[in-house]
Amino acid sequence: MSPETRIRAAVRLTFLLVNLILVVKSVSAQEMEPRAYSPAPVGAKFVAFTFLHQSGDVLLDPSLPVKDVDAKLNAATFAFGGTLGLLGRQTNLAVLVPYVWGHVTGTVFEDRATIYRSGNGDIRLRFSTLLKGGRAMGPKEFAARRPTTIIGTSIQIIGPTGQYDPHRLVNPGSNRWAFKPEIGISKPVGRWTLESMAGVWLFTANNNFFRGSHRQQRPLASFQGDVVYTLRRRMWASFNATYYTGGRTVVNGNINEDRQKNSRIGATFSYPLTQRQSLKVAWTKGVTTRIGGDVNTIAFGWQYSWF
Repeated sequence: MSPETRIRAAVRLTFLLVNLILVVKSVSAQEMEPRAYSPAPVGAKFVAFTFLHQSGDVLLDPSLPVKDVDAKLNAATFAFGGTLGLLGRQTNLAVLVPYVWGHVTGTVFEDRATIYRSGNGDIRLRFSTLLKGGRAMGPKEFAARRPTTIIGTSIQIIGPTGQYDPHRLVNPGSNRWAFKPEIGISKPVGRWTLESMAGVWLFTANNNFFRGSHRQQRPLASFQGDVVYTLRRRMWASFNATYYTGGRTVVNGNINEDRQKNSRIGATFSYPLTQRQSLKVAWTKGVTTRIGGDVNTIAFGWQYSWF
């Protein structure tokens, strides 16, 4: 291979790997959180620590001269939140602060390279309120309530607080804002709970992408369904499925052929350690992927709750 060809291959691989990082970031944003609209008494608070690991192949446009793509990414997240009453309705606030690290490896032509990054990720804020079946109640009244159908709405906000350097193609932070309005329904049927959610990610532009480039991303719609089974008080398991579509990127006015049409399945198990502590294990896997990460995700979480 001539030096010029190797240089072109290295450049293409560099841009490929940044797209892989962005793809896997989008996979991590395609989280499946069952019981997102479950009721809680006013005054409840929690802190949580979660470790997440993603590994596997990343599927791209088959026309690209790329093979043997492998991603191994990790994230450690601290979260704090609580429940309060707003206009007589149960309202939840939560803040998540992640730290991410890992690498993605790929082969273009005969060259194989790896990019590794480590740093603070973008902070996330989630605000939700229950429109139906979620009247604000204190602990005693809440303990005597009967399960009922719940309709809730939420918005997630991701702020550009993560580590970012415009001279690097790959960064833990995204240098843009992202917003996800969502609506969800939860219906109890004995020990079972059926849930469905629909939302859309909206992104602002990154005006300082690599070397001053202008990067945009179109809306990314999401749909999720969960089946939750309560084994006993505060101990439950669920099967989860989600589908994402859209999210094409535009760099300096050039539209990329990277529209996502991805589905994922997963399972979650929550086990109470004590009256105030619980452990959670979650697993997800890509099922169908047009552009995105066909990766396995495993997460372990610890939560401490109090009034």
